[in-house]
Amino acid sequence: MDKKELIRTIKFTLFSISAGIIEIVLFTLLDKFTGWAYWPKYLIALIASVIWNFTLNREYTFKSANNVPIAMIKVAIFYAIFTPVSTIAGNYLAENLGWNDILVTLLNMACNFILEYLYDKYVVFRGSIDTKK
Repeated sequence: MDKKELIRTIKFTLFSISAGIIEIVLFTLLDKFTGWAYWPKYLIALIASVIWNFTLNREYTFKSANNVPIAMIKVAIFYAIFTPVSTIAGNYLAENLGWNDILVTLLNMACNFILEYLYDKYVVFRGSIDTKK
C-alpha cells in the first residue's frame, strides 16, 4: 500500500469512527429512552451515521468531484442490501438469541466499515478519486 492509500485508509477509519460514535450514541439513547425493539433503534442510528460518513468521506477521503446524486444513489444501493440483511440478522441475534443489543450493533458496524470502504473505493468513487480541486 502506498503512502497516499495509507492516508486515505486512515481518514476513512477516523471518519468511520466518528460516524460510529454518532450511531452508537444515538442507538444507546433510543435504547435507554424508548421501549422500541432492536430494528427501529438500529435503523434510525444507521441512517444518521451513513449521512455523516458519506458527506465526510466524499469530501475529504476520496476527494471526489463526481455527481453527488449519482454517488448517493450508489450508496443507497449498497444500503438497500446491507440494511435489510444487518437489520434482520441483528434483530434475530438480539430478540431471538438474547444477544446484547450494543454488541450486535458493534458487530454490524464492523461489517459495515469493511464492506463500505471497499464499495466506496471500487464502486461509488471509482474513477473519480482525487478529482476535486
